[in-house]
Amino acid sequence: MAIIKLLVIFAVMVIVLKLKKPLFMSIIGATITAALLFGIGIGPFFSALYHGATSWSTLSILLVFYLIAFLQRMLEKRGSLDLAQRSLNRLFNSRRITASLAPFLLGLLPSASVVILCGEIVEKTVGQDLTTEEKAFVTSFYRHIPESFLPTFSSVVIALNLTQGAVTAGAFIIGMVPMVIVLALLGYVFYLRRIPKETQLPPSTNKWQDFLNLCLGCWPIALIIALILALNIPVYTAAAISILLFIFIGRFSLAELQPFLRSAIESNLLISTFFIMIFKEVLGATGVIATLPALFAKLPLPEFLIFALIFFFGTVISGSQGIAVIGIPLVFMSLTEAHLPMFILLMGMIFTANQITPTHVCLPIAAEYFHISFDALVKESIPLLAVYCAVLFGYYFLLMLFV
Repeated sequence: MAIIKLLVIFAVMVIVLKLKKPLFMSIIGATITAALLFGIGIGPFFSALYHGATSWSTLSILLVFYLIAFLQRMLEKRGSLDLAQRSLNRLFNSRRITASLAPFLLGLLPSASVVILCGEIVEKTVGQDLTTEEKAFVTSFYRHIPESFLPTFSSVVIALNLTQGAVTAGAFIIGMVPMVIVLALLGYVFYLRRIPKETQLPPSTNKWQDFLNLCLGCWPIALIIALILALNIPVYTAAAISILLFIFIGRFSLAELQPFLRSAIESNLLISTFFIMIFKEVLGATGVIATLPALFAKLPLPEFLIFALIFFFGTVISGSQGIAVIGIPLVFMSLTEAHLPMFILLMGMIFTANQITPTHVCLPIAAEYFHISFDALVKESIPLLAVYCAVLFGYYFLLMLFV
């Protein structure tokens, strides 16, 4: 019954989007539907609304979006992103590498709003050689590959900690290397190979200078990543430091910065993200995630597949952090061995689900940037992700041979 209710909730979301309404309206409709179907009382409902609207997790995300948008305008003003793109093109003389490597490197920054920076580079690099929907998917897909295995992202850190040492960060990273390669290759087979390789630029005559220009073009972003990794500070703090340094190094005047204060407020993005966070909070209040293990346990399926389904649907409903907190302890209490193969399988299912769920704020941002509907982005994702899942299960069985 819970699954049927969830399907109805997401059906409401899809229908509203099909009516050409904004994403935030579909999220509002899904939130109200969830409250009605699961019978959330007025008190708990408004408590969830209040917490979702005022929690620091919501406000900090909105703050990061604003700061990154502000930084983006500074980079555009100084031509930094154009310089980085041209330098990448000269270094490798391949638009395919630029369209994939730039989002991958920017994806090292654990911030949803970096999708906008990735989208700008992909748009300029790819041009008309892919459809708008395909460019949106390439942007989102390659930006999220680092999130599938690096312990600088919260979902990976949380999941590793909850294994109680059964899986180490080093073992997980090494174990995920083949699947990261698979992801990159699938992106090439499905999309990148259709992009003409040539950049129409003269070959590099000084690769060292081009490398320096690449660094000059993206050092504010690299600084944010370095500050997060080295000092373990929040993204918004690192972004603020980078902006302040860029103001002095880039010699920005107050007259140049003033227009950015308003233009960095991207209302559609901020409003949609705000309501997505509220939606996640209301879904959490239904308690439906906690019922998934018992629900799937009734199915005549092998244990590994039941766990995989729980993590897939749990991520779709509540996001990667929510299912990690609930699911990882359950899985590792049930297992006596094969910890690493199962952990890789579950994290792979989290990655897959994250590429199609509206509770993953990056996807609505990518759709919004490229002016496409959310369901169009999801449709673009499904064929590649289906192949990835098939390879993921094959890799799980292969690892099990060595346990």
